Amino acid sequence: MNLQQLRYVVATAEHRTMTDAARSLYIAQPALSRAIRDLERELGMTLFARSGRGVVVTAQGRRVVKLAREALDAVGEIEALSNHGGASEAELRIASTANLEPGLAGRLLPAYAAEHPGVRVHIIRCDGRDAVVNAVRDQRADLGLTDLPVPTDLITHPLERQEIVLISPPGLDLPDPVPMRRLDGLRLALPARGSVRRRELDAMFGKYAVSPIVVLETDERNGWLNAVRAGQASLLWYRGMAEQAARAGLVVRSLEPAVRRVIAVVHARRRLPLIAQDFLATAEKGSSAA
Repeated sequence: MNLQQLRYVVATAEHRTMTDAARSLYIAQPALSRAIRDLERELGMTLFARSGRGVVVTAQGRRVVKLAREALDAVGEIEALSNHGGASEAELRIASTANLEPGLAGRLLPAYAAEHPGVRVHIIRCDGRDAVVNAVRDQRADLGLTDLPVPTDLITHPLERQEIVLISPPGLDLPDPVPMRRLDGLRLALPARGSVRRRELDAMFGKYAVSPIVVLETDERNGWLNAVRAGQASLLWYRGMAEQAARAGLVVRSLEPAVRRVIAVVHARRRLPLIAQDFLATAEKGSSAA
């Protein structure tokens, strides 16, 4: 058994289909299937059983997958220690939604860099919560920063609750806070239809029986702000992100009743690299002090 075979086992267990696992590993699906069969013959046990178009991990396989994850994590930590002692920097990969990236770069990263100057942080920019989850699951990111909820196969570390506010062009006759009923007929820029965030906002509109006028549907943050700057629409956004809107001359108002979302660091259910554990400790320390 070698490290490559361990990676194959873990990827297959995480993706539950040979096709998706092979895609994440950048190999052909038949090659992955053969490698798994060869390993099962070598070990004398069945790791995966067919289930429809996918696979399920057997009882024996669950134990092997757990040990494989621990072995790969240990190798990653050894490599990180080597990077610390060599000329190259260790790299921490963090997936973040566009809405939360400014807060990550402006608050969490400086605190982490001050304590760990030898670590280079690479931010993976994601269109939304689903993209953050996929980046963490596919091991393209060590950690993810997103709002909750996320699927239960990920571990969450809540950091703070952020208020959702209404950002509007100047001149609108609206009170502060804005009663939910005043969103009825209000011109809004919203996330793309079918996205998780759009479904959550639509559920909120349904709860309060309001029907805004949708002027723009996009997941591009700049598109939202441009529509507000042009006086075409208002926008529902995080309070923490609203400072730049106020600098642009836009008006920020609370909602009544208040709407808040929990922001969290998320990661897969495996042992984190030491540099990721250090970042999580820094983030949780900062949130407890806030």
